[in-house]
This record gives sequence, C-alpha cells and structure tokens, in this order.
Amino acid sequence: MADFDAQVRESQEQVATAQAKIAELTSRIETARQKMKSGDDAMIDIENASLDDVHAHADVMNANIAELIMGLDDVTAAFSKDFDEMRSKTGWESFVSFFSKHKADSMREERMRSASIDDKLQDLIGKSDVITSLLQGQLNVLNTQKAQVETNLSETLEDREATVGELESVRAEILAMDPKIIELENKISVEQDAAARTKLETELAEANKRYNALVQDEQVKVAKSQTLERYIEKGKTWVDSLQNQAATQMVLINKLQTDTKQRVVLYDALTKSLKTAQQQDVAHKINEIGTETDKQAQQAMAQIGAATNAKMADMLEAHEGHMVFARKVLEEKAKADERFARRFQQIVEKHDKNLYGA
Repeated sequence: MADFDAQVRESQEQVATAQAKIAELTSRIETARQKMKSGDDAMIDIENASLDDVHAHADVMNANIAELIMGLDDVTAAFSKDFDEMRSKTGWESFVSFFSKHKADSMREERMRSASIDDKLQDLIGKSDVITSLLQGQLNVLNTQKAQVETNLSETLEDREATVGELESVRAEILAMDPKIIELENKISVEQDAAARTKLETELAEANKRYNALVQDEQVKVAKSQTLERYIEKGKTWVDSLQNQAATQMVLINKLQTDTKQRVVLYDALTKSLKTAQQQDVAHKINEIGTETDKQAQQAMAQIGAATNAKMADMLEAHEGHMVFARKVLEEKAKADERFARRFQQIVEKHDKNLYGA
C-alpha cells in the first residue's frame, strides 16, 4: 500500500474534523439548555442541518477507513506469492539441480529454514494498529460526548417532569375555579341589595383576576413544556446518532483486531508447514488452496474466505505436532467480516469490482 501513509493522513484529518463537528453540536445542545433556563428561544441552536452535516462527514470518514481496511485484506491475499516463492525452486537452485539434485535440495531447504515473512507481517500488524488507534480515538470521543449529552438530557427530563406536574396542578386549580365563578355570576344576576351585590362583584373580580393569572401561567408552562419536549427530542436524536456512530467504530475495530489475530495464526501455521521438508506435499496443497483463495477474493471480499480457511484448518490440524491453527479465530473472522460487509456494502462492492475513481 504505497499510498497508505497518505490515506492515513487523510483519515486523521477527517477524524479531527468529525470530532470538531461532534463537539460543536454537543456544545449547541448545552447552549440551548442554558438559554432555556433563562427563558430564551433555544431551538435555533439545534438545527437538523447540523446533524445532517455530521452524518455526511462521518459517512465519508468511515468509508475512507473501510477502504484502508480493505487494502490490508489485499496485502494479506498477496502473501500467497511469498509462500509460492518459498515453495518453488529459485533459478539458481534449478541450475544446480542439473549437476547435483542433492545439493539443490539442500540449498532449497536451507533457504526455506531462513525464510521469513515476519517483517511483512509486523508491518501489516503495525498498519492495523495505526488504523485501530484512529478508530479507538474516535470511539472515545463519541462515548464521552454521549455521556455528556445523556447527563444534560437526564436533567432536562427531570425539568419537564416537574413542569408537567406544575401544569397539571394549575389546570386542576383552573377547573376548580370555573364553578365558583359561575356561582358568583349567578348570585350577582339575582342579587337586589346594592351592598351585597358590590361585595359579590368584588369577589368575582378577584376570582377572575386569579383565573386569568392561572390561565397565563398555564400558557407559560405549556410553552416551557413544549420547548423542553423539543429539546429532549433533539437530545435523544443526537444520543442515538452518537450511539450509531460508536457502533460503526466498534464494527471496524472488531474486524481489524480479528483480522490481525487470524493473520498471525494463519501465517505462522503456513510458514511452519512450508519450512518442514517432510511436509512438502501438504505445502503444495496449501499453495493450491491459496491460489484458489486469490480467485475467490475477486468475487467475495478480497480476503481469505472463511470457507477456504476452514478447509485449510482441517489439513493443518492433521499436523498438530508442527503447527497450531485456532478454529475459534476463523469463526470470529467470519462474524467480523459479515458485520463489516453488512455495514459497508458499497465499499466492499466498489473494492471487489475495482471501481475506484468511477
């Protein structure tokens, strides 16, 4: 992956931008809460367009990282060439075999004993770690922001619960005043004594004053309740968004970690098999399976397929004295690949059909 470093730098920039956008939107939600406390209109600070912008950028960022991961799968598939070269005779060994087959076989066995793909494998693991670090950093930010918003949301839910309780109390008092006002109005309509009538009218005026104050208070509390409700709705939407973004990061991290485990176990087993002179027939079969894997990779996900690995594992497990292959890793790999493919179907399709730049 010649352009791996450039892609990583691009991903780092995208992650930094995403984190800035996420922090900004969380800040707007907090600002809105402060404005609500002071009675100002808060909804202008929480715009759907801002959330859409965060989602759009997150999609681009995750697509870029998914392509990096697919590139690592390509590098893994290319390892079959190294094993093929380890198994095959070099030009010099073929030349020597014309004069001494024993000498050529000895040279080949010595070359295989000293052969190593450790450097390449370590480089691959190092690249996986770089991507994992990016993803873990983003996941930490998402979880921190989610916890922050959830705290605000919890407080706001308590505020709304209290407001709704006060609103119900006001409405109950308004309902209780209706019959009293009607009763006073009826008494006034039939009262003939001027002094008594004046007293009733004073009581009615006070009752109406209290009634109007309660109605006004009701309107204020309804408005506050509606504002809190809209805030809660926006907050819940943002929490759900952060949760979904975090789930995507975990899918990517899981695939990378599972891929790394599989690469280490698989290639350690293959190397041991190839380096054991008396197992050349097994090595030849493994190479054939590796070739078939490369063909299948173009049709599937450019990686060593779980089915092929299962067949390979069956053979390798027959030689437990020389190698170990963890079937559990294969099962984890298949699950991680399935989750990755489901979430990044378009990226996988573009990779498999070589539609980059299309």
